[in-house]
Amino acid sequence: MTLPNTYSPYPNPIEAGQVVGVYFSHTLGPHVEKNSLKKKATKGKEAFFRFYRELYGERWPSLAEALKREPRPVPFSEGLGKSYYLDQASIDTAKALGALPEEEVLDMCAAPGGKSLVIAAAMRGKGSLIANDRSASRRARLKRVIAEHLIPDYASIVEITSHDASKWGLYEQNRYDRILLDAPCSSERHVLLDPVHLERWSPSRTRRLAVQAFAMAAAAADALRPGGVLLYSTCTISPFENDGVIEKLLKRRGDFMEKAELSLPYGEATRFGMIVLPDREAGKGPMYAALLRKRMV
Repeated sequence: MTLPNTYSPYPNPIEAGQVVGVYFSHTLGPHVEKNSLKKKATKGKEAFFRFYRELYGERWPSLAEALKREPRPVPFSEGLGKSYYLDQASIDTAKALGALPEEEVLDMCAAPGGKSLVIAAAMRGKGSLIANDRSASRRARLKRVIAEHLIPDYASIVEITSHDASKWGLYEQNRYDRILLDAPCSSERHVLLDPVHLERWSPSRTRRLAVQAFAMAAAAADALRPGGVLLYSTCTISPFENDGVIEKLLKRRGDFMEKAELSLPYGEATRFGMIVLPDREAGKGPMYAALLRKRMV
């Protein structure tokens, strides 16, 4: 879906340079006053709805209702001995990485493992796929998913690791052909479906996660070989954690990283990538994705 460069899914972008170095350009409405969200911030449901209402304006009620509906996963079975169920947008996003046989590929935050399955299927048992997750409990689930769903030939190229993704570039530079960073994020759909998490929510959550995501994205950029591709994705609707992270990455790593063309069969264009939102995509998403390439030296 091709949209004009002036389009933004956020009717009320926020100037948030103080937080993550972000400015959301737009033509659809006035800026929210700088730091207005911070002035009004409280914790809990009321603060959550205020925060996203200021971002999405008149669209927010329909988007909120779509987020409250239970996800509708679909089966993925290519190259699998047993189908795995996940959101269609997750499948198409993982395919957008473009992994090929014989490549060295890194999935930096791989658990629970659905996108790793999609990548491994594309590699057809040739090459190397590092599936990483720092959390022991999530890594245990990742191991089960790989063991239970991938056929043996495809599983043979997968190595599961437990490294801190934000520090990856300190130990490996210029190695990987492709990296998927499906960053830990605000995951508003889960927050809305969990009353305990909703009451604990505050605006600081998205700011903190944006900082963490940038550290991981910068490490991924350093670990890519020249000519390599980074696919950054989240399941959040917060622009701080989406375009905001990519803008900061291009500022800090712009001497060797550049935006690449992202191909998804549906979704809305943002300044640096695309976002799939369930109110307009028959329940699919949320899923944000941006594709970057490391320049040849």
